[in-house]
Amino acid sequence: MMQMKKLKIGVIGLGGIANFHIEGILASADAEVWSLCDCNEEALLAKGEQLGVPASRRYANHADMLNDPELDAVTIGTPNSNHFAIACDAIRLSKPFALEKPIAMNEEEAAVLKRELEANPVPHMVCFSYRYKPAVRYAKKLIEDGGLGTINHVYSQYLQSWGIDADIPLVWRFRKALSGSGALGDLGSHILDLTRLLVGDTVRVFADAGTIVKERGLIGAEGKGEVDVDDFCHVLSRLASGASSSMSISRFAYGRGNYQQLEIYGTKGALVYNLEEEDAIHVKLGEDRTFRRVDIPEAYRAGQMQSFFNLLNGRGDGLDATIEDGYVNQLTIDRIIQSFTEERWVTVE
Repeated sequence: MMQMKKLKIGVIGLGGIANFHIEGILASADAEVWSLCDCNEEALLAKGEQLGVPASRRYANHADMLNDPELDAVTIGTPNSNHFAIACDAIRLSKPFALEKPIAMNEEEAAVLKRELEANPVPHMVCFSYRYKPAVRYAKKLIEDGGLGTINHVYSQYLQSWGIDADIPLVWRFRKALSGSGALGDLGSHILDLTRLLVGDTVRVFADAGTIVKERGLIGAEGKGEVDVDDFCHVLSRLASGASSSMSISRFAYGRGNYQQLEIYGTKGALVYNLEEEDAIHVKLGEDRTFRRVDIPEAYRAGQMQSFFNLLNGRGDGLDATIEDGYVNQLTIDRIIQSFTEERWVTVE
């Protein structure tokens, strides 16, 4: 069988998440790192030399990269404040893209992206990376097959501890103008997406959030600046199905690295998905006496970047998040922010 031409992928944004994107590109037989883009000249030079990307395909401006006729698609892994503009340009230039979450700074920007794609459909993916965990995919099958019966409760946590270090400076994740929100958008967006993927839409929320370290050192300057986003967020919610849900999100959970857990309880069974060192699923179904760990079939294993390339080559499996999913996610985030700001229940339209 003839080998398909490798997809030429451009990587926009060379921060930490770019390493994950690049790793996925390099691991695939279907794609290559074609070009790089970042406003940081030193980072652009270093990564370009490391990957052997010629200087002619290293860009300080994403628009220049997107206008390359040889480029097949891009990944967008910049700070949140740039997601909207870059994705808009990709859509208008009909360039397929994989966009990091959250897709925009607010509901209004997310709605514009949704309308732009409706007017000019372009293959794309939103990088809700935990959709590619085999335990999540197998949990989805168990729920859809009716193994848990009617879902009554969803209890979820996403806990990290790195924010405890008060010496960490005022990086973009602590600034609302660059991030939109704090732990909620960074961690909570993943839990909201997983809850929606597995159980369904959120229809109303009541939330509490706060900032524990209120000032941090400025980068490249003397003095401190205000942290104006949430360090933690706790949410009660009701799902469209009638199920009741709670979500706990924090960057200040001492001892936690990247702890993620969802517990889903139905009328006929229950499952617990956990991610720390590895993703795992434990279930209690029917006459099971205790929760037991489930061996996940190989068919449920997937990689985010390979899934993006499969999508571009017409082999998508239908489980990738779209801008529609990203829009609903952002809408829910905005309503949660409204709830903890106004201290009341808020409906998610």
